[in-house]
Amino acid sequence: QVQLVESGGGLVQPGGSLRLSCEASRSIFSVYALSWYRQAPGNQRELVATITTGGTTNYADSVNGRFTISRDNAKNTVYLQMNSLKPEGTAVYYCNARNPFLPDLWGQGTQVTVNS
Repeated sequence: QVQLVESGGGLVQPGGSLRLSCEASRSIFSVYALSWYRQAPGNQRELVATITTGGTTNYADSVNGRFTISRDNAKNTVYLQMNSLKPEGTAVYYCNARNPFLPDLWGQGTQVTVNS
């Protein structure tokens, strides 16, 4: 069974940066669209950013221009570079791998806290 493992979360001050990583346990990424979601306490999980198998990216309006999603298929890793973080960015961040012909894959989540 393929596992996704996120890392890179932590505590950061408003205006700071973090880089999240999500690595698959084996070589599967090339056939999946990859996304980052986040879920704040009391809120529904929301889509933050997506990168397709072809490299096309899409972002939520709330993070557009501040966050960058990228993928390295050779390393089975997807990244989320987060700049100019705001307190409302505090959430558990999850990576997701999606292919319409295969079951969805989810990581366990990594906590990001933006607080002075």
